Amino acid sequence: MILLDPLLIIVLWLIRAYIWVIIIGVILSWLIAFNVVNSYNRFVFLVQDFTSRLTEPALRPIRRFLPNVGGIDISPIILILGLWFLEMVIVRLRVSLLSAGSGL
Repeated sequence: MILLDPLLIIVLWLIRAYIWVIIIGVILSWLIAFNVVNSYNRFVFLVQDFTSRLTEPALRPIRRFLPNVGGIDISPIILILGLWFLEMVIVRLRVSLLSAGSGL
């Protein structure tokens, strides 16, 4: 019980950080698509490559099951909603563990 609470806090932090990586990747892809930033810029390329490598393994299976909606990729939205759901489950688990451990 003593180790479980810090581990749950770390997992929650990782989920929130991953959500931010997804958001950064989406915004960067829009900026590249509308020629606001140049993907040949070394920094832009590195950030785009980093976010792509982190998010594609989770987004690819979602894209397989989603219907084609006219070129709009809603898989990041689905993934973020799933991560928020997982975050809520972990928070509820943490609260129940803390209340059970305190003898309430």
